[in-house]
Amino acid sequence: MTHEFRIVGSNVPRTDARSKVTGAAMYTDDFKLPGMLFGKILRSPIAHGRILNIDVSKAAALPGVKCVITGEDTPKIKYGNWRLFPQTQDEYPLAVDKVRFIGDEVAAVAAIDIDTAEEALELVKVEYEELPAVFDVDRAIIEGAPVIHSITPNNISVDRKIQFGDVDRGFAESDYIRDDVFRVPAVNHAYMEPCSTLARVDADGRITIWTSTQTPYIVQCLLASTLGMRENDVRVIKPAVGGGFGGKMEMRSWDFCAAFMAQKTGRPVKITLTREEEFISGRRRHPMKIWSRVGFKKDGTLMAKDLKVLLDGGAYNSMGPTATFLCGYFGAMLYRIPNYRYFGQRVYTNKPPSGAMRGFGAPQSLFAGETQMNMVAEALGIDPIDLRIKNAVQSGYRIPDVATVSSCGLIDSLNQAKKLSSWTEKRSELKDGKGIGVACYSFISGGVFNWFNTQYPFSAAEVRAFADGTVHLLTMASDIGQGSDTVLKQILAEELGLKMEDIRLTAADTAMTPQADLGSWGSRVTLMAGNAVIDAARQIKDKLAGALFSRFNLNVIFKVEFKNGRVFPEGKPERSMTFGEAVSTAQKANQGIPLVARGHYTPRGKGIVTPTFSFGTQVAQVDVDKETGIVKVEKLWTAHDCGTAINPVSVEGQLEGSVHMGLGYALCEQLVVKEGTTLNQDFLDYKIPSAEDMPPGESVCVDTYEPEGPMGAKEAGEGLVSPTAPAIAEAVFHATGFRSTELPITPENVLRGIGKL
Repeated sequence: MTHEFRIVGSNVPRTDARSKVTGAAMYTDDFKLPGMLFGKILRSPIAHGRILNIDVSKAAALPGVKCVITGEDTPKIKYGNWRLFPQTQDEYPLAVDKVRFIGDEVAAVAAIDIDTAEEALELVKVEYEELPAVFDVDRAIIEGAPVIHSITPNNISVDRKIQFGDVDRGFAESDYIRDDVFRVPAVNHAYMEPCSTLARVDADGRITIWTSTQTPYIVQCLLASTLGMRENDVRVIKPAVGGGFGGKMEMRSWDFCAAFMAQKTGRPVKITLTREEEFISGRRRHPMKIWSRVGFKKDGTLMAKDLKVLLDGGAYNSMGPTATFLCGYFGAMLYRIPNYRYFGQRVYTNKPPSGAMRGFGAPQSLFAGETQMNMVAEALGIDPIDLRIKNAVQSGYRIPDVATVSSCGLIDSLNQAKKLSSWTEKRSELKDGKGIGVACYSFISGGVFNWFNTQYPFSAAEVRAFADGTVHLLTMASDIGQGSDTVLKQILAEELGLKMEDIRLTAADTAMTPQADLGSWGSRVTLMAGNAVIDAARQIKDKLAGALFSRFNLNVIFKVEFKNGRVFPEGKPERSMTFGEAVSTAQKANQGIPLVARGHYTPRGKGIVTPTFSFGTQVAQVDVDKETGIVKVEKLWTAHDCGTAINPVSVEGQLEGSVHMGLGYALCEQLVVKEGTTLNQDFLDYKIPSAEDMPPGESVCVDTYEPEGPMGAKEAGEGLVSPTAPAIAEAVFHATGFRSTELPITPENVLRGIGKL
């Protein structure tokens, strides 16, 4: 399908680029208010224990300390993002009865400066009754294990089952069956900006907070709930955000503590985490133990899959229910599986909570699934790309209990990646120590399940048109570095025939922008907020069409065009007026009422899980030093189907960011936890790839058009993080004969795998 666009599809510089590269962008920690206090949080030094007593008297008496609070001072209201199921809300802003991991929040202070606040923390005396702790998912679910939450005596916070077809019959009809176990570690989001919150109370008792968040609306709702306030008495403003990747999509203790202490003192309070705090208490990607059993015919036809997963959830639910569900869905999104069974259990342990992280269960599930596909290809003597093409989903395929695939470029991506990488030649010609591997991905474009239990649309947008030819776009969608503000302006400019500079944007302020938007997660913003923008823009166009017909006394209904800042009947540019003149005419005809439209989008009825899917293929070439075990990724080739690329240069940026995260996941990143203590608490000990480690790459966008997406677009931000690790793992196997079923693939693991350690 051919679509001609003027601005959509062009490489447009991000609207925040200048402010960020010049240092003018304002992040939460940059804000200073008169009389502002500085907050710090006291954290538990033990993994599991009852709080017997907290003595804050010495801390409160320290000169310069203005407030000290504990859980007993608060309304004691639990919170969590899964509001639809209240039993999943298992976290207090400050611990009330027990602490459940090393780093759990126990008390908070506000003082005139950070040094005083830190000194005050040392003066808070907490008496604990230490309890037995459990740090391993296998041990946590056996009878007699320490109970972390009384409501779940078996320590299983949530489980999920998916089944379709007849799995037992599918295996009975298979010629080749294999069972494998995979293990993947916890990793840190490693965003550049640590979490920060600044809270202020006005004369009427209303609260305004500036916070580094992906989800202003969710923070507004949960903060109001935990403070015992009405939602609209809490205003949440998202300044510039230095990355999130899922780690900033919840209300956290510091949001509450800053707001609560601002109420107590009548002065603004700011809390900014240290990098150490981020590592010991921040959310992390779920570690998982994955069992996968697959059955195939001799010709490579996939007959059945049985997937079992234990997710290490840590001490609280966080976004774990979503990760548990999606892990099973991702196990069935890439290939036509007639018989499928999934059983996932998320388990409480006395470790920092696991939550959402880029990919939301896909990197773990697809590492296992794609590695196993490569194992099967080797065993059956079929080329790994050919095996995937044989089983790939296609447009119109119905994934039971998930959705119907609309646009799908998976097979095209396989063929293009094969050609781009010279796959056939390299698989047969590369010398010992050099290898090439392949993996695929599919990802959602937002979800349809209302787990937050909101009464509002999933996304909304307001467009205000003015007689000077400009428009004002208001949206609660959150740009956290992915460039969505720019994309939404491109969509609006394209729809109204305006220039980017004609559009003013106000975003992510719960008191100014329309309610609501569920935030930046699950690659939902371009599709959902983009559709809301189009809805509002088309309402504006309908109103302006009437002004055009009135101006030129048109008695025949023409299709109206909006191009180059002008409005005219299709094919009759001589009968045109400027956009501003059309707005003025429409207002004068309607008693001067401002020209405003509100658009919205909620994907109910569009599918069970998601409105649409992205797809793609990645090929990795590696060089493995068999003396040191060091794996060097020499090049990556990627063919990805994101529908219409609204801003190709931003898609490229998302690809590069995904490769960086996938590279770290594959080769070096893992949070090392011993007896509940996170040992690598800074970037000296937690290794992420540097710019010098990034391999060169080539990429191509597969030509598809997504009818459900705005102007044919779908996700391009998260799916690409998943194939890098399994592609590298296959390339390492091709180079050395060592097949890794665990991540990361460290030099020690390589040497052990090839028998040199």
